[in-house]
Amino acid sequence: MQPSEEEEERDSRGRKNAFGRDWTEGNVFRNLVALSWPIVVSNSLNLLGPVIDMIWVGKLGAAAIAGVGVSSMAVMVINSARMGLTQGTRALVSRFIGSGDTEGANHVSQQAFVVSAGYVVVMASIGIFLAEPVMNLFGLEADVVKEGAVYMRVLFVGSIAMSFRMMAQSIMQASGDTVTPMRITVFFRIFHAALSPLLIFGLWIFPRMGVSGAAATNVISQGIGGTIGLWVLFSGRSRLRLSLRNFRLDPGVIWRILKIGIPASIMGMERSLGNIVLMLFVTPFGTLAVAGHALMQRIEGVLRMPTNGLGVGAGVLAGQNLGAGQPDRAEKSGWMAVGIGEVFGLIAAIGVFVWAEQVIRVFNTNPGVVEVSSSFLRIAAAGYLSIGIYFVLQQCISGTGDTMPPMLIAMLNFWLVQISLAYLLPKYTDLGVLGVRWAIVAGMFAGAIAYAIYFRLGRWKSKRL
Repeated sequence: MQPSEEEEERDSRGRKNAFGRDWTEGNVFRNLVALSWPIVVSNSLNLLGPVIDMIWVGKLGAAAIAGVGVSSMAVMVINSARMGLTQGTRALVSRFIGSGDTEGANHVSQQAFVVSAGYVVVMASIGIFLAEPVMNLFGLEADVVKEGAVYMRVLFVGSIAMSFRMMAQSIMQASGDTVTPMRITVFFRIFHAALSPLLIFGLWIFPRMGVSGAAATNVISQGIGGTIGLWVLFSGRSRLRLSLRNFRLDPGVIWRILKIGIPASIMGMERSLGNIVLMLFVTPFGTLAVAGHALMQRIEGVLRMPTNGLGVGAGVLAGQNLGAGQPDRAEKSGWMAVGIGEVFGLIAAIGVFVWAEQVIRVFNTNPGVVEVSSSFLRIAAAGYLSIGIYFVLQQCISGTGDTMPPMLIAMLNFWLVQISLAYLLPKYTDLGVLGVRWAIVAGMFAGAIAYAIYFRLGRWKSKRL
């Protein structure tokens, strides 16, 4: 039996009191910290899943590391499109919440799940039919292709679990409830950490599945997280209670989600595709270089999560304040997030520069892999000095629904700066494969400058959704 409108209104007021203050009022800094820290924890734990897998997969040998690393980048290209869809949903939901229209937020959420359901069909089809062809594009050795294709296929086929988990999390975060998705993430990642070695190595009663066990663990754990997330949303245990009452397919709202989400998807896909293109520059230097570059992608992904989380939090805060007609508070939240992110970037840069070898040995103790990867990591440390500006503002601007400029900045930065230098530095200097890593650092600084200029111009504040 569906609740009456009066009951839902009372529930909405109660949830607002139970799940936090009005984010459009009060001290901006305290609101930013309170809203963002659970997102930082959630995002870091979400990325920790693949890192956990890589720790155990690393014990299967260099071929397994390289195969899983390369296939993960291919998976991220496709997954990034789904992340763009969640960006569109988050931007619209936060605007509706900021303006006090919970019914509109519920309607957007309904349409978002329709879009997500259609997307996973495409994902599963790609995994079934194109896993080996994609891996063969890199000119890798046969054992690397075999390991990577197995990992890719399982993740793609199981993408429905990941898709609904991400959508549920994004809706809760956009509504202003960031603690509940964090708790869900903590639970299913603990489950993931416990299950992963059992399936990879065949411990206790479980079969030995190798790299496919790592992928299966991801699917199972995220399926549990998605199920809990949906239950929380539809049972009214989050700030926004979803309902299927008066559900109808709304092409107009679906198009609004896609109009915001497609540029964000292209930006994410471009970044992931960029990792693949950069891998093509690394491949000629051998399996150790490929393994080292693959490890770097995982490590850097973890280090980016705090700034990404701050950016998402600032984007939700900015979106709600724009919905409430308070653009100055929206801008203030973005700059404050940048300051916090830059402090983190400085600490990360110092830490990885000093303890590069120790960080790499967490994943693999092969002397060759440690030597190459630690060199990569020390070069990357220079780029971390701009990580707060780059990722915080990218996420914050996109979170308000203004996704086209970040997409253009990301594309131009990659093709004009990173790719050009990744080609020129190894060829015309003595840097060799290290030139690829310096190209990535140069791209970080160029992108940070571009995002700061656009954010300061303030055109995103007048974006209509």
